[in-house]
Amino acid sequence: MNDRLEVRVEGPPNAPTLIYLPGIHGDWYLVTSFRRAVVSQVRFVEFCYPRTTTWSLEEHARAILSALQERGIERGWLLGESFGSQIAWAMLSQIAAGTRFEVSGLILAGGFVRYPWMGGVRLTRALIAGLPDPAVRLLFLGYARYARFRHRQAPETLESMDEFIRRRLAPGDREAVLHRLDLIARSDPRARARSTAIDTWFLSGFWDPVVPWIPVRRWLRRECPGWRSDRVLPRADHTVLATQPRQSAEVILGWMERGASGLQSGDQ
Repeated sequence: MNDRLEVRVEGPPNAPTLIYLPGIHGDWYLVTSFRRAVVSQVRFVEFCYPRTTTWSLEEHARAILSALQERGIERGWLLGESFGSQIAWAMLSQIAAGTRFEVSGLILAGGFVRYPWMGGVRLTRALIAGLPDPAVRLLFLGYARYARFRHRQAPETLESMDEFIRRRLAPGDREAVLHRLDLIARSDPRARARSTAIDTWFLSGFWDPVVPWIPVRRWLRRECPGWRSDRVLPRADHTVLATQPRQSAEVILGWMERGASGLQSGDQ
């Protein structure tokens, strides 16, 4: 059972640092093709969360900041994917309170501030909790077949699918996912987002029933002083980094270049 935070660092040590905070699945396997697309131009730091049912968002954030400090990483961009966006907001709160780390920019990939549809969180949790183990196994075996189509433009991610499925079926993984859903339900970082002047960018797939991008984008544009730009990729779904990895890489690297040059724009 994975009971500790796992960290992996790739890419040129002197390049800008991009810190990937995974979604509710909790690991780096779906982002394999995206990593391949960016790793020659950034120092890519990625995490696998522990399969904890006790850690708060603040404890996740504290462990990640500590892991960065241990590796001498003092500055970087945060890339919060879905659930990972909630850890990113918690990290910003701890940095504002005095933790030593400089955030160059915040990118939400299918991420959010306060989740816009709490009924969906409760429904998803009930469905996951209620499925018997054989049904879960059958569901993921079906997903593995579907992944051949879904990730056909991301061969590196497709090659990682066996390990992704193995981890989903490992003891404790479902309980950890349920805990992350509970953390989403309790999380409300709107006050932090309203006080954030750090450059904030939003990337989403058009076909995203998990985190509806229209209300998220509307809120960020209206309420977040750090908001700079957003993009919705028309052929991607909720896991935008996995389903359109090269297009996502192009957008994000462009935002990082704009941020480094001090350009600020509200154009999409």
